[in-house]
Amino acid sequence: MQRQSALLFVALTVGCQAVTGNFSVAAGVQDSGSGGHDGAGAGVDATFEAASSGSDGGGDAVVGAAIDAARSSSASSSGGSGSGSGRDAAVDATIDAASSSSSGSSSGADSGSQQEPPSCAPGGPGMTTCPGGTASESCCTSLEVTGGTYYRTYTNSGSGPTGEADPATISGFRLDKYVVTVGRFRQFVKAWNGGAGYTPPAGSGKHAHLNGGQGLVNVGVPADAGTVYETGWVASDDGNISLTDANLQCQASYGTWTTTAGANENLPMVCLIWYEAYAFCIWDGGFLPSEAEWEYAAAGGSQQREYPWGTTDPGTNNQYAIYGGYYPSTIGMEIAPVGTATLGAGVWGQLDLAGDVNEWNLDWIALVAGAPVAYVDPCSDCAYLVVAPYRVVRGGNYSNCCDPPTLTSGLLPPTREWDCPGACRQNYVGIRCARTP
Repeated sequence: MQRQSALLFVALTVGCQAVTGNFSVAAGVQDSGSGGHDGAGAGVDATFEAASSGSDGGGDAVVGAAIDAARSSSASSSGGSGSGSGRDAAVDATIDAASSSSSGSSSGADSGSQQEPPSCAPGGPGMTTCPGGTASESCCTSLEVTGGTYYRTYTNSGSGPTGEADPATISGFRLDKYVVTVGRFRQFVKAWNGGAGYTPPAGSGKHAHLNGGQGLVNVGVPADAGTVYETGWVASDDGNISLTDANLQCQASYGTWTTTAGANENLPMVCLIWYEAYAFCIWDGGFLPSEAEWEYAAAGGSQQREYPWGTTDPGTNNQYAIYGGYYPSTIGMEIAPVGTATLGAGVWGQLDLAGDVNEWNLDWIALVAGAPVAYVDPCSDCAYLVVAPYRVVRGGNYSNCCDPPTLTSGLLPPTREWDCPGACRQNYVGIRCARTP
């Protein structure tokens, strides 16, 4: 690793070695080899689960327009807030009728007529203070990603994609603008209630807007198995959720969780195993994105960009990406409040698709001689959902721990990364949820 300070060296030593399995990466370009440490992950769980949320989307423009028109027509409006406290009965009835005619309910906060997901509903630090913890946007803002076809394997050095292979077709979906904050995750911990409260219903968490509610196609099964779809949450995995302070503070002074709300609420939530990330997104009305969906958003779809924001070098000023240990954090790790790198937005507006924290994806990933197995082609709304030693993570992180061969390798959209799903709690892996369109 290059340009690391003494503080960064300590953080990397803890983050990359003091856990059961080591985080690994490989560049997603043709003939690329393994990217990093090939830790075996001693506690790899062999339970077959897959999935993504059955939450419906909502917020359609026609309904929104009807609601807005109803509000503006009322002489007794409460000032446009939409709270209903000052509206007359006729306007309330119009709004109710418009809302009930919508085919789906809210999945995000990018429309004034949408309801907040539960992780942001209380409001406050890490919930309604994005980006960077200093603004007033909902940290649950979810932005629509227009569907299309792209190549999952490509190289782009700034003059356009080359070496294209492994095409994938993606249907439209929503992807949250921000990674999950400590403040948002705190609401989920409360709902879980020490294991006595919320756990995902069996079968929940599918991409319910696809294939008549059956979700993504599992391309990992043998060809003679026919078409197999994602299964959703498996009830036996309830026991893999263990949101204790000790677990969420996985690496002593190198984590973001605090027992009580404090100064870290706007930081990304880390130290989560895959099952907890998946359960959070289901509870919050969404699901984990597939690897193909995540890369599609980061690459800008068929633009297949060099970086999510384009071709500008990320530099060292934390404007485009939080990486390489350049961010001047005060908590022992160079991690930044979500959305700090405001110039790094992708085509559809998501921030931190490169850097700050890696993000859990839905797919399993298998390795051969330390390198990920080839993609399965063709892919149309697909995911690799056959049990393997690792789950996919994407996006690079604040230190680029274990990412070869340069500090920017993990920032490139085609770069494939992985970690063990049930045994590894890393202080550089977080969550971004996807939702129905």
